[in-house]
Formats: sequence, structure tokens, C-alpha cells
Amino acid sequence: MKSTVEKLSPTRVRINVEVPFTELEPDFDVAFKEMAKTVRLPGFRPGKVPVKLLEARIDKQAMLDQVVGEAVPARYSEAVTASEVQPIGQPEIDITNKEYGQDLTFTAEVDVRPEITLPELSALKIVVDPIEISDDEVDAELQNLRARFGTLTGVERPVQNGDFVSIDLSATVDGEDVPEAKTEGLSHEVGSGQLIEGLDDAIIGLKADESKTFTTKLVAGDHADEDADVTVTVKSVKERELPEPDDEFAQLASEFDTIDELKESLVEQVRRVKRVQQAEQIRDKSLDVLLEQVEVPLPENIVQAQVEEAVHNAIHGLDHDEAKFEEQLKEQGSSREEFDATTRSEAEKAIKTQLLMDKIADDLDVQVGQNDLTERLVLMSRQYGLEPQQLLAYLQQQNQLPTMFADVRRGLTVAAVVHGATVTDTDGNEIDTTEFFGPPASQAEASDDVEGAADDAEDDDA
Repeated sequence: MKSTVEKLSPTRVRINVEVPFTELEPDFDVAFKEMAKTVRLPGFRPGKVPVKLLEARIDKQAMLDQVVGEAVPARYSEAVTASEVQPIGQPEIDITNKEYGQDLTFTAEVDVRPEITLPELSALKIVVDPIEISDDEVDAELQNLRARFGTLTGVERPVQNGDFVSIDLSATVDGEDVPEAKTEGLSHEVGSGQLIEGLDDAIIGLKADESKTFTTKLVAGDHADEDADVTVTVKSVKERELPEPDDEFAQLASEFDTIDELKESLVEQVRRVKRVQQAEQIRDKSLDVLLEQVEVPLPENIVQAQVEEAVHNAIHGLDHDEAKFEEQLKEQGSSREEFDATTRSEAEKAIKTQLLMDKIADDLDVQVGQNDLTERLVLMSRQYGLEPQQLLAYLQQQNQLPTMFADVRRGLTVAAVVHGATVTDTDGNEIDTTEFFGPPASQAEASDDVEGAADDAEDDDA
């Protein structure tokens, strides 16, 4: 088999393949033998028809179509391997010659990973916000903790923001009752905004057994997104009484003996959240800095496919009604043009990032270990509420394991980029990145060597 590669653009190639007919003869032999098992001819038992007799009687063009249909994917894969191109999409195959007894020729156009010139990673400078903790943030955490241990007490006054109420709801559309919108004894925290729009404003100021009707859009059911007249009746009003923030409360709500110790713990809790946010900012900034410095040619077919998928997902819940989708965007203060532009921009950035991370991973020879995959699997299983083995079986069934592997490798690559860069906050303080990005590869390998030597020593002692 012969193959050559033509570069059509920085992200697309055409592979020309020529397969001598003699290379296909074993495939024909297999096809004839399989056919001989089913063909019946007078004077011959099933499966005993001579191949030469079959060749004279069958439609060779039909047999050629079958053989070529099975041979082309395999020969394409061989050509890709030989040419060392890196496809990132499905090929468009055009068979240019297919005649019995003649060489098979075909072309395959496919998007490929472009050539990318990387900057010196050790010269990267990443600057992020410093960690600052305000008294208000700590007080907010303390308030949340007090709310968890608060008690509800009935009151004989109008509803205020933050109260807990029991309400009855009913709705009509064009004067007709909406049965699915009717409910009684519904518990609701005023101000939470968890139910329909306009409900909290209607409730505030009402007393027990008082009602009010307001207009809003229904969010579910047969009349979803339609204007409805909703009537709310307050059945009871309760306010939440919070415990005093003293030593007794600290002992009730935590393992600490004093409120001062509890507050110190809350400071560390806020700091931990801030460190996570800072780590996310370091990750995002490292990618942004790289994308600013590196030119990454984009495969248009891949970009367009991702844009179309995003559009499909956006309008799928609206029965693919374009008019309804545009109306929804208008209500959100946007337009279809803005949505399309944003979607394309996000797709381009995502694909650029993937191509860039894959290039860096190859250059740094980033390896994905079993522990890396296991950690990702356990994390995903928690997010989806599944057992790890259940999730693994599902990913295998959906052929999603390669995607997970690629995501893990890109995550390790980001960590490698961060370790190689200089990371500081806007105050000029250097930031230790090992907590969230792990130790640099050299330290991790040294640690593994030490552990391995210790294990060997234990084995020798044994």
C-alpha cells in the first residue's frame, strides 16, 4: 500500500491511498469462503461449493463493494499511522478507483492537530488576586451557622422578608383554572426566590388568612411560559429566632468551647474557600496567558460542530422552536445574534485550549497514572450520585473513557504549566501552588523513589 499526504490548510490534510489489488485477494478469499457456507448449488452439499465455481457465478461488483467497504477503514488507519498525522475528526473518504482486478485508490480529507510553537513555559508569569478575608465574610458564616440552629416561632404580624410561611396557591389562565398550579400548605421562606417570580413581593405585608392576586409566568406544566393570575393565601407566619453567639452556642454548634475559638475556625473556613477560588483563578489565568502568547490555528469543521451542538442543546427543551428561543433570549436581554457570537467565541476558546494542552502534554510527556484516573472516577461518581463501578460501566458503554482520559491528562498538563511558571499575587507575594496542583513532577518522582526504596528495604528485612 502507498500513501501520500497533502496539506490543505494548517488544520486539514488530504491523504491519498493506493492499495494494489493483490493486497485485497486474501480479503476476497475470506469473503468467498463465507459465501460458500450459505450458497446452495445442485450437486453440492452446503458449504462444499468450490470457490472457483462461485467466482464464475456471483456478481463480482457486489463482492468488490463488500470487500472495499471493509478494507477502506483499515487501510485509512494504516495510512494515518504511516504519515504520523494526528486526526481530530472523522475523515471524508472519496473512492477514486474501484474496479475488480485493478488497484483500489481513495482519498481521505480530515482535520488534524495543527503545528503549534510554544513559548518558554518557565518564563510565564501568572498574577492573581491576593487572599483577603473581611469581618463581614466571617460574620456571614457565623450567621449561616446560627440559622442552622435557629427555631421557628409563630407571630401575629404581617409577613416580613426572611419569615417562614405556609401558603395556598391557585392560578388561572384566561379565566380558566390551572389544576396543576394549585397547592395547599406549601412551606416557603420569604425572600428565597425559590418559587415563582413575584410571589415574595405579593406575600410581604399580608397577615394570616389574607390573600393577594398577582400576574406572573408559569414555569412548568401545559401553560409553561404563559401569563397567569396567581392567588396566594397566607395560612401562618413564623419567624426564625437565632441563638446568641456566645460560648454556649459554640459548644452546641461545634467542637469548640468558646465563641472566639469558633470564630477562628470560621476564619480558616473562609480562607480555605478563598484558596480554592485563588487556585481556580491561577488555572484560568495560566490558560489565558498561554492563549495570548500562542497562535493556535482552528479547524473550522470542529468549531462548527461544537457550535451546532451548543445550539441544539439550547433549543432542545423548547421543541427546537426557533421563534420561542429568540423570544426567550429577548426576555433575558439578549438576542440570537449575541447568542451565536458568544457560542462561537466560547467554542473557539475551548478548542484552542484543548489543542494547546495536548501539544504541551506531548512536549512534556505528561503521563496519566492509574491513581489519576481513579481519583477522577471517584470525584465524578460523587457528583452523579453513583457508585464508582456503576459510573465506570456507564462510561465504557458510552465509549466515554477516552474523553475522561484526555480530560485528566489536560488537568495534569495545567498543573505542569503552573509549576513551571512564576505565580504571584498583585501584592508581589509568591504563591505556593502545591496544595491544589500537587508537587512538581520531579518532586513526585523523587518521593516515589524514596517510597520504593523503603518498600524494598522492608522486603529485604522480611
